[in-house]
Amino acid sequence: MLFLGYLLLGAFAGVLGGLFGIGGGLIIVPVLVVSFHAQGIAPDIVTHLALGTSMLTMIFTGLSSLRVHYTKGVVDWALIRRLAGGMMVGAWLGGLTVNLLSASTLNIIIGCFAWTMALQMGFNFKPKAERHLPGPLGTGIAGTCIGWLSAMFGIGGGSLTVPYLTWNSVPMKQAVAVSVAGSIPIALAGSLSYLYTGWGHGNLPEWSLGYIYLPAWLGIVLTSTQFARLGARLAHRLSPQRLRRGFALLLLLVGAKFMIFS
Repeated sequence: MLFLGYLLLGAFAGVLGGLFGIGGGLIIVPVLVVSFHAQGIAPDIVTHLALGTSMLTMIFTGLSSLRVHYTKGVVDWALIRRLAGGMMVGAWLGGLTVNLLSASTLNIIIGCFAWTMALQMGFNFKPKAERHLPGPLGTGIAGTCIGWLSAMFGIGGGSLTVPYLTWNSVPMKQAVAVSVAGSIPIALAGSLSYLYTGWGHGNLPEWSLGYIYLPAWLGIVLTSTQFARLGARLAHRLSPQRLRRGFALLLLLVGAKFMIFS
């Protein structure tokens, strides 16, 4: 029954991911936190375990989405190479940073991030194209910051990468494709970091690899990529304005939930 719940979570996250254009991490992490609390997992590692598990799912959802963008020919591989190294360094550091924080501090940080994203979605704030991409050093630093924050929030980085690229005059379709591709190195390095920092922790449940809970990861991966297609089809039938407001409301609830657990 528990594994069935993870299958349903994957389906739910997949639909919402396709519907709202996110990778699913902002949905997966809070539901995993609630689920792990219900399982009786030690409260001091519940959020860490949810973040690490979410990061590993991003590898597979990212690969699935990247294939679609690749067939449409909008993937800028040169730009991805400029960002990927910094993203991997940042994601690794993000996992190390999380390991230094208490569960209550993490919950507050993630809750504030969810509320920030709710405001952005609700009011449709978008950065204007005001400049061009910096050189390799500047792009690498930006990639490091994106990777670091993404690993701390258990997300693929789309909510950070796309605004940064559009601010630097990268066309939206290309920015989304680069964001999807960038989620893979972020998820890979972040997952390894969570595996490393959580390895040997005394309170981990069975079937864990560091801060990655394998039953939850498997259930989510099996269904999320398939149901994301359903969400994408629904998105074309609904009002964009209602979608944004609906997702903003959902994120407000997510943020409140994290504040409660803090």
